[in-house]
Amino acid sequence: MEQLEQEFLAMIREYERVIYKVCYLYTTPNATLNDLYQDVVLNLWRAYPKFRRECKVSTWIYRIALNTCISFLRKEKNLPEVVSLQWSVDRTEEPDETQLMLNQLYQLIHRLGQLDKSIILLYLEEKGYEEIAEITGLTLTNVATRISRIKVKLKAMNKEE
Repeated sequence: MEQLEQEFLAMIREYERVIYKVCYLYTTPNATLNDLYQDVVLNLWRAYPKFRRECKVSTWIYRIALNTCISFLRKEKNLPEVVSLQWSVDRTEEPDETQLMLNQLYQLIHRLGQLDKSIILLYLEEKGYEEIAEITGLTLTNVATRISRIKVKLKAMNKEE
């Protein structure tokens, strides 16, 4: 069991950034980033002994992370809304332009539907259409069509603001 745990922890350390990115897109007032991250890691741990390495580790992680986050949101729909109180912090340094653009992009992506969020996240992570199809269960043609439509939708949403 010790060897299995060591392999798992090494894998989590290697893909921690990826897991956080997926969780970030599905964060809501009821589903905090850390809650989602813990759920994903727990589900990865439960599934790890059965992982047969028939696909890339990253594909397997994305699939479990996306499914966990989407399931979390489905359950959350039945919960009452939580209002979070945040303190306003006076920052002396200005965020750079790239960071502002990234924040704006993530805000737009956050408004997309669950499947579109998943697809564009994988696309932004520079996954190929074939790997996106494998992770999401869509056909290659459907992935290409959806990516094209998502880009158009994001541009339109950006012009609205």
